[in-house]
Amino acid sequence: MDTVSIKDFQKFDIRIGTVVEAEVPDWSHWVMRLKVDLGSEIGERTIFAGIMHFYKPDDLIGKQFPFVTNLEPKKIGPDGEYSQGMMLMGIEKCDKAAVVIEGEEVFEKPVAFSLSEKVPNGSRVG
Repeated sequence: MDTVSIKDFQKFDIRIGTVVEAEVPDWSHWVMRLKVDLGSEIGERTIFAGIMHFYKPDDLIGKQFPFVTNLEPKKIGPDGEYSQGMMLMGIEKCDKAAVVIEGEEVFEKPVAFSLSEKVPNGSRVG
């Protein structure tokens, strides 16, 4: 495993945001589109997460999660939408396939973090 200096780690802007909308785009076979409230400093962002085979939109709406907010936007899907961040999740390795997607077995599943108490949107993670 490569090591990262604390200086490099501090370049990531990780904030707590509340998912206000979640849906699976018609074209998607993997990602869910999230509208996330990241507080008054950052505002609302669209963030795509590859979790549709593990979570339903209703599992996420109204809940808070950590997001990396300063990644370069990435074009997602055929409509040219951009993901404006990344949802942070744990990854659980599975002994048997967690899901089978288009004939391919996937042996990892994302696990959402939960906060022990609600915090203001945009709160920094450090």
